[in-house]
Amino acid sequence: MYRLLASVAIGGALAAITASSGFAERQAGPAQMAARLEVLRVAGDVYLLAGTGANVVVQAAEEGALIVDTSTEAASEQLIAEVRKLTSKPIRYVINTNADPDHIRGNERFAAAGLNFATPVPNLAGVGGREGGRGGGGGGGGGAPRPTGAQIYAHEEVMQRLSAPTGQAAPVPFALWPTDTFFTPKKTLSFNGEAIELLHMPAAHSDGDLLVWFRRSDVIAAGDVYTPDRFPMIDLTRGGSVQGMLDALNRIIDITVPRFNQQGGTLVIPGHGRISNESDVVEYRDMTTIVRDRIQRMIDQKMTLEQVRAANPVLDYEGVYGRNTTWTTSMFVEAMYRDLSNRNRSTGSRR
Repeated sequence: MYRLLASVAIGGALAAITASSGFAERQAGPAQMAARLEVLRVAGDVYLLAGTGANVVVQAAEEGALIVDTSTEAASEQLIAEVRKLTSKPIRYVINTNADPDHIRGNERFAAAGLNFATPVPNLAGVGGREGGRGGGGGGGGGAPRPTGAQIYAHEEVMQRLSAPTGQAAPVPFALWPTDTFFTPKKTLSFNGEAIELLHMPAAHSDGDLLVWFRRSDVIAAGDVYTPDRFPMIDLTRGGSVQGMLDALNRIIDITVPRFNQQGGTLVIPGHGRISNESDVVEYRDMTTIVRDRIQRMIDQKMTLEQVRAANPVLDYEGVYGRNTTWTTSMFVEAMYRDLSNRNRSTGSRR
């Protein structure tokens, strides 16, 4: 128990270290990144690489490395070097929890530095062979493995955001796109002797969010549906919503099991911010619910957005969650106000 509690305590110290990128990518020089990069073993075979953008999660053991989110292109070289220290085996899988730039900009370099299980390799006689397939169970979707490099998994909504489904120019280069997608609520993988679940959280931070649950290590990589260093990032332009965010937080709470007195147990790695446990997520969920109800009441009273901002419905939480400069308190209040107002107009009643 003490080791787990210590991990949570150490993770708390990362709050001041992890970067705050919001929806935009921040570039930093190698010296700056080296100064703030932190590597922490969370539990089991799961590690956190923090400080270069969005949190990067690594599962590393005898079969190789699985990466959850790839931060920025500028940070890729240093992050890959740290992964090499965790295992001498190849990077096999990359998972993107959403389509934000600070979660996907390192995709190309991480994939190129890796090797998937279907890549032909020479045998002793010099004849091409294959290492033997691995694959995800459950789910659907698809696409064959890339000829070389690590496979990049994401929900199909992420592919929709990164590619060009209408035939127009894609917002990012082809090399950053996922190679394997799925459309169902869950996809499963088995890697390094561990069952891993990719759980789709629709209409939360965005429409393509994933939770990545490492079942044996008892760790959840939550992406941007949980960010304890800021108010919830509800990206209305990419399909996010207040109710979807609350549903995702409740799903995390449903999975987590505390060790003792609501502390320890299942650990949650957010997209940005410190390592947390169930009680931290409960507090975050409760804050979001309370603010939602306050703003809903103001909407029911026909208050404008400017009046709601002036009333400051987040005053008692601003000291904890309002210090981020890329996702500000004002942006959070506006996103919640607009989503709740639109929902009222579409349903004709309070939800």
